[in-house]
Amino acid sequence: MKILVTGGAGYIGSMLVRQLLSDGHRVRVADLLHSGGESIIDLLDSDAFEFTRADVRDEEAMQEAVEGMDAVVHLAAIVGDPACAAAPEVAKSVNRDASKQLYQIANEEGVGQFVFASTCSNYGKMEDEDFLDEESPLRPVSLYAETKVDVEEYLLDQPEGNTCKPTSLRFATVYGLSPRVRFDLTVNQFTKELALGKELVIYGEQFWRPYCHVADLARSVRAVLGAEEDDVAFDVFNVGDNDENYQKQTIVDLIVERIPDADLSYVEKTEDPRDYRVDFSKIRDRLGFEISRTVPDGIDEIKYIIDNGFIQDPEDERYYNIDPEEVSA
Repeated sequence: MKILVTGGAGYIGSMLVRQLLSDGHRVRVADLLHSGGESIIDLLDSDAFEFTRADVRDEEAMQEAVEGMDAVVHLAAIVGDPACAAAPEVAKSVNRDASKQLYQIANEEGVGQFVFASTCSNYGKMEDEDFLDEESPLRPVSLYAETKVDVEEYLLDQPEGNTCKPTSLRFATVYGLSPRVRFDLTVNQFTKELALGKELVIYGEQFWRPYCHVADLARSVRAVLGAEEDDVAFDVFNVGDNDENYQKQTIVDLIVERIPDADLSYVEKTEDPRDYRVDFSKIRDRLGFEISRTVPDGIDEIKYIIDNGFIQDPEDERYYNIDPEEVSA
């Protein structure tokens, strides 16, 4: 296949692009390189790889990027609650408006598949449920989630006769090593702080989130691209594993097993707008998707690169989607 990946130099994108190339696909990346292009620079000599520097809001640039593609994987976004809150109008234009425009371009160009990266944050907060599945109510409590819900609904409302068949993937909270390293994610941040011998201040240790390794989130996109149309078209899938729903305290406990002298302190927080456990049976049963790594594996990866000095300055802003001073546990 010929596949366009927007945001292909990013945390998930740079992992996905390598997997797609390994599968034998031809890949075109469209990325503004807001965080630099080091994550894909080694791919430039591949005949199957193509790069175009483009803003997803630029209609003309995206028309050129989409031309000749069999599928579009749309990862480009202002990612996360803090980043969206810091620039709300930009977040709306990128996450919501540009996503809808890109789908329309893809459909007009005759692209067959459109895979949209959404988030389990759309669920917001559990009420009486034990687990939330794709049919559960969406209760977005941040601008980031609101934009994702908006685009999901837009894609589901498209005529089924459209050439371009959309699929939305609600990613669990991501962690682990990628060619574009990030330390502003819960598992990565907690491990990094404690491996550096710093005090970790934890807010609301009792709240639940689902987690999934960056390599497995990328694999879920491949599963959708390789599936029968009837199994994925105009549908939504949670991406993760039922056993990988964790409270913050459990993640801390796993790290402390590896760093016994960890310096911890807690701030009581009785309310959190996001508190949810997610069911991932649908993608497993429908597509046979299973994760290959768990949170303990991710902790070991991050601890290893910190302990061995792979990252000379883990506080460098390049490893964060927001100012590292604003990251809280």
